[in-house]
Amino acid sequence: MSQVLDTPPPTPAPAGALAPDDLAALAARHGLSVSGARPSLRDYVRQLWARRHFIGAFATAKLTAQYSQAKLGQLWQVMTPLLNAAVYYFIFGVLMDTKRGVEDYVPFLVTGVFVWTFTQSSIMAGTRAISGNLGLVRALHFPRAALPVSFCLQQLQQLLFSMAALAVILLAFGVPPGASWVLTVPVLVLQFVFNTGVSMVMARVGAKIPDIAQLMPFLLRTWMYGSGVMFSIDQMTGPDSGLPSWVGTALQLNPAVVYIDLMRFALIDTFDGSHLPPHVWALAVAWALVAGIGGFIYFWKAEETYGRG
Repeated sequence: MSQVLDTPPPTPAPAGALAPDDLAALAARHGLSVSGARPSLRDYVRQLWARRHFIGAFATAKLTAQYSQAKLGQLWQVMTPLLNAAVYYFIFGVLMDTKRGVEDYVPFLVTGVFVWTFTQSSIMAGTRAISGNLGLVRALHFPRAALPVSFCLQQLQQLLFSMAALAVILLAFGVPPGASWVLTVPVLVLQFVFNTGVSMVMARVGAKIPDIAQLMPFLLRTWMYGSGVMFSIDQMTGPDSGLPSWVGTALQLNPAVVYIDLMRFALIDTFDGSHLPPHVWALAVAWALVAGIGGFIYFWKAEETYGRG
């Protein structure tokens, strides 16, 4: 015996009800839009600029609160990278003797550590920018890009505190101030744009896959070891190293190397142009534009998904 399954007839709409298409047209006619819908890229930039005062205040507040429970307070902003530099000096400079052949090794090392810490901290903070602030994201309406931007601005403010200590170290080790110190401004601007772009990429990834925050310290540590923070890439990849020539070229294209070397060139008189890769300023601008613009667009495309699910 066969059984025939009949599809039940659709339930008729209540009298006077509007069809979905009619509802959408009615909403559009009265200026209504979908809640949380992604604005156009131009409108998004305009909204972000309108929140610039919030971004600055939020970054400053986070920086002030960062060490509020510590007895030494804001001194840790300078002491943390200095202690890292001291550890790296003992392990790499003394035990592994990477300081051999590097003039002004202590300024060389401390500059590398401070500049690298700026990038490392910005990316780590960006990775948790959305996933670590879901309460704020779900409670208030604002362009979500304000969060990774503010975290990168916080790390820039912290670096500026460290730069004062770096200037004292340079003077203490006999590095005279020079006109080239002015170059630190464009270097920091380009690095900030690069860091912010990468942070936005990681913020979107971290919002979707929160576990990426546990993996990032290992990835960043590996990146640091290939960025010449503790050693001279020229010497480690030179003709006597036994490494293929392309290894040195690949390391010189590393964006972290580009910004670290430019900062060393600006601050240390013995670190001259012969230590820089060819077209270094073009590389610095290119990395900033690719990461900054690309990261911003990549983050904006998922704007309506943040804080949901």
